[in-house]
Amino acid sequence: MRLSSVLALFRPALPLILGLSLGCSLSLLMVSWTQGDTDDSCGDELGNGRLFMGRGDAQRDSRDGAGEEDFQPRIIPYHKDPNKPHKKVLRTRYIHTELGIRERLLAGVLTSRATLNTLAVAVNRTIAHHFHRTFFFTGLRSPKVPHGMTVVAHGDDRPVWLMYETVRHLHRHYGSDYDWFLISQDDTYIQANRLTELVGHLSAGQDLYMGRAEEFIGGEEKARYCHGGYGYLLSRSLLARLQPHLDTCRNDILSVRPDEWLGRCIIDYLSLSCVEVHQEMTYRYFELGKNADPEREDSIQFKNAFTVHPISEPNLMYRLHKRFSQIELERTYQQIQHLQVQINNLSDLTPEGKAGVTWPIGINAPFKPKTRFEVINWEYFTEEHIYSCIDSSPKCEMRGADRADVNAVLEIAVERLNERYQPQLRFHKRRLLNGYRRFDPTRGMEYVLDLALEAYTQKGHSQVIAKRVNLLRPLSAVEIIPMPYVTEATRVQVILPVTAQDQDFVGNFLDMYVMNTLDTHDNVLLTFLFIYDPFDAQRVSQTDVFAGIKAMIGEVEKRYGDVKIPWISVKTEVPSQVKLMDIISKKHPVDTLFFLASVWTEVNADFLNRCRMNAISNWQIFFPIHFQEYSPAVMYRDQQPSAASSSFASESLRDGHFDRQVFDEACFYNADYMTARTKMAADILDNEELLESMDVYDIFVRYSGLHVFRAVEPALIQKYVRRACNPRFSEDIYHRCVLSNLEGLGSRSHLAMAIFEQEQANST
Repeated sequence: MRLSSVLALFRPALPLILGLSLGCSLSLLMVSWTQGDTDDSCGDELGNGRLFMGRGDAQRDSRDGAGEEDFQPRIIPYHKDPNKPHKKVLRTRYIHTELGIRERLLAGVLTSRATLNTLAVAVNRTIAHHFHRTFFFTGLRSPKVPHGMTVVAHGDDRPVWLMYETVRHLHRHYGSDYDWFLISQDDTYIQANRLTELVGHLSAGQDLYMGRAEEFIGGEEKARYCHGGYGYLLSRSLLARLQPHLDTCRNDILSVRPDEWLGRCIIDYLSLSCVEVHQEMTYRYFELGKNADPEREDSIQFKNAFTVHPISEPNLMYRLHKRFSQIELERTYQQIQHLQVQINNLSDLTPEGKAGVTWPIGINAPFKPKTRFEVINWEYFTEEHIYSCIDSSPKCEMRGADRADVNAVLEIAVERLNERYQPQLRFHKRRLLNGYRRFDPTRGMEYVLDLALEAYTQKGHSQVIAKRVNLLRPLSAVEIIPMPYVTEATRVQVILPVTAQDQDFVGNFLDMYVMNTLDTHDNVLLTFLFIYDPFDAQRVSQTDVFAGIKAMIGEVEKRYGDVKIPWISVKTEVPSQVKLMDIISKKHPVDTLFFLASVWTEVNADFLNRCRMNAISNWQIFFPIHFQEYSPAVMYRDQQPSAASSSFASESLRDGHFDRQVFDEACFYNADYMTARTKMAADILDNEELLESMDVYDIFVRYSGLHVFRAVEPALIQKYVRRACNPRFSEDIYHRCVLSNLEGLGSRSHLAMAIFEQEQANST
């Protein structure tokens, strides 16, 4: 069993040319720790989050002090009382839980039944991916809740009651998990990055009520409440102190506006007023005028705003988001240029001087190999072909992502050249003469381009010139994606479809299954799926073509008394994977983990564990790429294969290839298959033949919406076999089967040698 894993993805930024850097370096700190039992008496202190100061001490200091906190470490002496009984300390699964580390900010948006599917959806699309959690609170739930939104319905549309229930809900369920709580309305645009940066500079140990300060009706007292339209921040400690007084406030304070009611409650019982500035940090907001155009707003107050109010329609929310995204992008470019100037100026003080500045400025220096095995190769390409292919071919057509990448690089190269030389010269691309690229793991994808350009002067004269440019697409962002928790103890249900043509290979499959799973008591079950064609099905009472296999199954069940290997008989002319899985799916629970195998597969513990870890319910499907041995007739010809090469050990990986054309093996959960199959039902009504033209892989890619993980699997090794390709299947499936047979004959060198020997024999 292992803990949940994280996957780090490197997302490349836009390519750079001529020394212009668009990325920044980012370091990832990783901490390892040991989970286990301890007799240390301070374990309870750590579990309560009291590393330096007690929670009550921190709150008293924040209320009595002038606003700044000096955290002094406390020495906790270690002593073990021999008279006290031994107490086992329960260690938590995660470090942040044991140390009392909380998430920074939670957003709560007040909405209504009428605006839940309009304004609330716009708010969710603009901020939800920036905050750790975003909740939408409403009185009555809409009949149709928007997908991907966490909606909490309190059952009462009264504004003050909605505010009361929202504050109670936040404290009861998340009061100990977050440092700050943002409460806003669905007619408020929120600049999520700026608010996150703001709370990053504020101490959560202080009681703080921060937003746009407004006078109460009448304006006789100096106390202020925070206007709900512009949102406001509540600290965790303030929320904890406010909780005991909420019921009293609900009964004693009469108000129509929920923000006024909350402000009055905080003022009366906590003696705190809304503030706009705290510790030199300002809560910035902007009031949007009627019929205002975000594209024309150019004031400093607008550009620096954290929130904008009021928003009358979703389209205005999206336009504001586009405008603020442009502002943030421009500021980022200016900061990068400023940092580049500083780095360039400070380089004079380094031992290398100006020569030590790498290009682009601020990006890691190129990787320097220490041995010849670490040298990174350059790939040569043109606009139509690439000369470094997966199958070791000397030349292959450029397509897909590679073509899109090259086209984008060429476009940006010409664009940057025009930016640098205009208005004196203007360039137009004629063609790419030579292209080189390589991936440097320390900095990103590097390009060297030789371009044939048409250069135009201001007077209209033109000339074709050749220009070499260097570009870099840097690694500028590291994204940590948490993966759901999985375990290696999950039971695997192996499904083995068998046709009359495949029954000769079942004996070897069954022997390996017994040795690798039954003898080792692995948590695996096997089900046979016998596929009869109509002719054999009619004669099954006289002659059963699968009688031999059923006899072998009986022998295994006799040898292992507690083992049952069931089988299912199916009659069909076209054994489509989808039709077969429809039958299997209905006979198993929804939480069943299927391994759809083939008769040439050798089941072993290594692969089964990877099947359990890579197939994640409601998240990921796993399609392994097995290793296929080459044809012995081509590999060895008249020679006898050695014992090492004929064994099924790791050495046989030298005499074969990973067969990317076959999608027969798959690991997935029954619930995921049933969900995808349900989405496919509408298309089947219009075209019933669709079931025969698709396999399970197509079902998940088109209808599931889950991650489809396709990777080479060294533990799945198959002997060479020429597959029988059924022409009744779709053209794509039939074509892949033919390609698998052709590519499985042998490597290019062995095929070339076989052709050479044949020509030599014919010439003599």
